[in-house]
Amino acid sequence: MEWITTLFSDAQAWLFETLLQPVMFNLGLGNFLVDGYDATGWLLVGMVQLVLMVGVIGQLERWRPVEPVRDRSAVRTDVIYTLIHRLGLFRLVLFFTLDPMFDQLFGALRVAGWHAFQLDAMWPGVTDLPWVSLLLYLVVLDALNYWLHRAQHQWEWWWRLHALHHAQQQVTMWSDNRNHLLDDVIHAVVFVVVSQFIGIAPGQFVAIVAFTQLSESFQHANVRLWFGSMGERLWVSPRFHRLHHAIGIGHESQGRGTLGGYNFGVLLPWWDMMFGTANFELRFDPTGVRDQVERGRDYGQGFWSQQWLGLKRLAGYA
Repeated sequence: MEWITTLFSDAQAWLFETLLQPVMFNLGLGNFLVDGYDATGWLLVGMVQLVLMVGVIGQLERWRPVEPVRDRSAVRTDVIYTLIHRLGLFRLVLFFTLDPMFDQLFGALRVAGWHAFQLDAMWPGVTDLPWVSLLLYLVVLDALNYWLHRAQHQWEWWWRLHALHHAQQQVTMWSDNRNHLLDDVIHAVVFVVVSQFIGIAPGQFVAIVAFTQLSESFQHANVRLWFGSMGERLWVSPRFHRLHHAIGIGHESQGRGTLGGYNFGVLLPWWDMMFGTANFELRFDPTGVRDQVERGRDYGQGFWSQQWLGLKRLAGYA
């Protein structure tokens, strides 16, 4: 594994010194070089993800699609969402808006004597081993993602934003990042704060986020694939997650018009199994939101209309 780390570090340094550093100097941003170097890492991660998505997951979609692609314009809009997130544009906005607030908050806490709870220090000699701590943080953050995902479906105001993600009737590998930006901001704030409190190292944070994103792209893929009765209970498959997007199943717990749903797990289906929200039926249903399909509710056709209608839904006007 060390050679992968070395290769990534060398590529990050080359990309930063060749492309980003000269631009930052020309723009008078020399004080942000460290942040720029970190941003180059996220950019490189996103580029690797896109290559794997097109080269591997895309081929799986061609091999065994659940359904033919009927609306390519909807898929192209999802590609825009993916590029915004995977190439670092969303993180760039957060850097100039929320990062200063986080720096002040955690700086004040450290001055007051607060220190992060080091989760990997629970069992010295075991949990502080690099690969053990990485797996430990991955499981803990996946549990967090499960409960955040349930909140997105259970709290009416949050569902009004998150419904955009479920309004895609042509789910593909590009659909993972199809979210309202305010939905993403809320999720990112909670995720970053919890990550800071449990003491995850920056490198591990990047690795977990990158791996999670790539797995989510695979889970959203338009591919007729499941992992068997045992495998389905070990890792979230495209079948498992597609049922989460199924009309009337993925977003309703007690029948028509209710909130909730099934299969909220992001990486691990364990949390759904533990808390009674797992559905292991071997089926590949049409995707979308009931009010969209039955009453023709408009969730928007392009990026900007989707964002605007999301705000109107939040305010109760759409």
